Amino acid sequence: MTGSSDRNGAAGRWRRVPAVGWVPEYRREWLRGDLVAGAVVAALAVPQALGYAAIAGAPVQAGLYAVPVALFVYAVFGSSRQLVVGPVSTVSVLSGSFLATFGVAGTADAESYTAALALSAGIVLILAGFLRIGWMAEFLSKPIVTGFVLGLTMLVILNEVPNLLGVPTPQGQVVERLSALAESLTRGQADATTTVLSAVALLLLFGGQRFAPRVPWGLVVLLLGLAVSSALDLAAEGVAVVGAVPRGLPTPMVPTVDPDDLPALFSAGAALALVGLAEGLSAARLFAGKGGYRVDADQELLAAGSANVASGLFGGIGVAGSLSKTAAVDDARGRSQMAGVAAGVLALVVIVALAPALSSLPRAVLSAIVVNAVWKLMDFAALGRYARVRRNDIVSALIAAVGVLVFGPLNGLLIAVGASVLGLVYRSSRLRVDTMGKVTGEKAAWGSLRAHPERPTYPGVMVLRIDAPIFWVTAQPVHDAVLAQVEATPGLRALVLDLEATNQADTTSLDALAELHRALRARGVDLYLVRVMWPVRRALKRTGLMAEIGEDHLWHSISQGVREARQTHGLTGYPAVQGGVFDSDWLPVEVDDLGEEGEEHIVSDEPGPEPAEI
Repeated sequence: MTGSSDRNGAAGRWRRVPAVGWVPEYRREWLRGDLVAGAVVAALAVPQALGYAAIAGAPVQAGLYAVPVALFVYAVFGSSRQLVVGPVSTVSVLSGSFLATFGVAGTADAESYTAALALSAGIVLILAGFLRIGWMAEFLSKPIVTGFVLGLTMLVILNEVPNLLGVPTPQGQVVERLSALAESLTRGQADATTTVLSAVALLLLFGGQRFAPRVPWGLVVLLLGLAVSSALDLAAEGVAVVGAVPRGLPTPMVPTVDPDDLPALFSAGAALALVGLAEGLSAARLFAGKGGYRVDADQELLAAGSANVASGLFGGIGVAGSLSKTAAVDDARGRSQMAGVAAGVLALVVIVALAPALSSLPRAVLSAIVVNAVWKLMDFAALGRYARVRRNDIVSALIAAVGVLVFGPLNGLLIAVGASVLGLVYRSSRLRVDTMGKVTGEKAAWGSLRAHPERPTYPGVMVLRIDAPIFWVTAQPVHDAVLAQVEATPGLRALVLDLEATNQADTTSLDALAELHRALRARGVDLYLVRVMWPVRRALKRTGLMAEIGEDHLWHSISQGVREARQTHGLTGYPAVQGGVFDSDWLPVEVDDLGEEGEEHIVSDEPGPEPAEI
């Protein structure tokens, strides 16, 4: 008993460090698959890290430093068994756009500001994890993420085209850059050697992945590019190369930035955190579903935040969960975060022993690797599916994509999220109030008369169902719709209102309910509430509205509420009839059966500890 208690206590103390749980339970038979998966991830991550550092406007070593640090830290704090965390395209593009905003892109301060962005993103994520607000990531729906990534990918490719052609990199908005590129091409400014090198690299990357998908073509092209560059001395021929890459491990230090930029850096960090979390959490959930395990959204916030803080302190770029590299782990039969640890060790070997050899890598080859890495992120099939399934989804995706292209990554994301929230509020306000009738042949079952007008109802008693939650947006429309239905029904003695769709109650909705009760009472109609959730009952009690309506007017089921209304108003002698109009010459359509009596009163139902308020 004591041993079990000790283990439970230890689990509680170390619940924020999942590695304490999975390392002792690690199986030896998983090791081979994890080592192979780690080698595959390293082969993908190293060349991509160089490209993503270029995208972020930082020195290439900033991308390399981020790889092992992020992998090691996530292995300790992550709740996913397979997620690979490291530099990703979306975060890198956003980070690069922020560097341009701060005016440090391409300057000596770029490395410090890039690390500061990663550090601030990590702090935001850690705070969000401790505050347990992982649910906020749900506002980034799949259509929004798809459209956002589509726009970002187009921006990435547009940014890499000048390097692929050997022409000057234009500045300005998308249209201005496209115009400048077209002008450079018409003037014949493209470098022939660079263009041929780019074409060969792209052909190997795209063609190789099609015919031999298991080969790490990014690494193959990287090595071939280095070999050709050294053999032909391409730098002397005018081909742009990466330049000096320092050897050795980075030393941890707090990045130095202008203190006046700190508020803007934390705002930018929050944006990086939001975008990175959306991509990483999506990948973690996808492979958790395939593997039959669960991930904790709040723990993922802490893990991603810790990885970003570590990357920033070691001079790396912002990181997030990578869908493509996680898929590579899954394909290689990686079973645990030991695959990430193995990849991190291999990345350290590259940093310590091989980093200077990367200095002769042509920029065109690096740009080809970047284009190949992000190309598959343009999911046009998903856009087609959104268009077929729901118009609002394709609209959200297109708003995100166009917003990124026209207004930049951050503003595009904010516009898309804002449009999504407005759409959510709009859809919530489009409520429907259904009149309910008894479902023939089913005990105590009720359904809408909208599609089944033949369902019988009880004279003098109307049952209405609100098909959306009652909150500050819908409160007045609900009040008006219910009152309109009551006024259109002569001879009504009681109204049974089904509130099952409402699980929270705010002041506005409670006030509207109180006004409705008084309006019904003035018309001689008694109000009964059924299927009322505990948080709503608690709010009714706090405001005194429950006492005003009467505790004996709240019931668990529609049938019991209707029974009480009929008994109270002397309507039990009138059977259920079709069409809602009672005629004394009609015969009952069915036995007057509302289910078994003796249901416990809803107010006497003790729910236990009060749920947290939202």
